[in-house]
Amino acid sequence: MRKLLRTIFLVDLVQGLMVTFRTQHPKNIVTEQYPAQRPKIAERYRGAPRLNINPENGQTLCIACDLCALACPENLIVVGWERNPETKRKDLINFTYDTSRCMFCGLCEDACPVDALELTQDFELASYSREGAIFDRQILEEGIKPTKYKF
Repeated sequence: MRKLLRTIFLVDLVQGLMVTFRTQHPKNIVTEQYPAQRPKIAERYRGAPRLNINPENGQTLCIACDLCALACPENLIVVGWERNPETKRKDLINFTYDTSRCMFCGLCEDACPVDALELTQDFELASYSREGAIFDRQILEEGIKPTKYKF
């Protein structure tokens, strides 16, 4: 009998709505004015990828070892290189990073022996096309440019 009365009077629904409305009190609501005020990002946040450059000579730190591509579970990093006949070392030709498939797990960053690749605090990665989510070497070295909003 008690179960029937609880079903008729929707006691469970009312209890659930009480929890919802208790958290919707205006004193608990925080509004961020997003484009004008930048949100605080956690220190451990992993966002847009970046290829670090050597400040002394302006060249990328990447040694084209391809460990980042091997560590990536989604196979989204492509490292193009060729052997330099004079120095017998690999020279980086191209580097592409597909952020449309990236999980931002940080495995590529951890695998890099020279800390050439890092995931930065930049979080604005939206683009109008899928091709806009594929970053080439130039974009990765310069970094993502934040969008300027006009009010």
